[in-house]
Amino acid sequence: MGLFNKNQVVKIKVDHGYEPAVVKVKQGKPVQLAFKRTNPSTCLEKVKSTQLGFDQSLPMNQAVTISIPTDQAGEYEYTCGMEMFKGKVVVN
Repeated sequence: MGLFNKNQVVKIKVDHGYEPAVVKVKQGKPVQLAFKRTNPSTCLEKVKSTQLGFDQSLPMNQAVTISIPTDQAGEYEYTCGMEMFKGKVVVN
């Protein structure tokens, strides 16, 4: 039963887009997305999602952790600041 309290931490590399581009997580368990930007492109300086409720700056070579809700199953998109690069979180 203690396992249900453990956070799911998903590392996402931000280089020429998001790697992995699709993240699958379990519904009802706390999740943190850990973004690390290694590409100096200004387009990738920010990651945002209206669906998941975040808009976060990504400094170069630093992990930025964002907690996301997992109470509702579904597919939720996030994008770079200019909405050119996209990623997706699948909650099930």
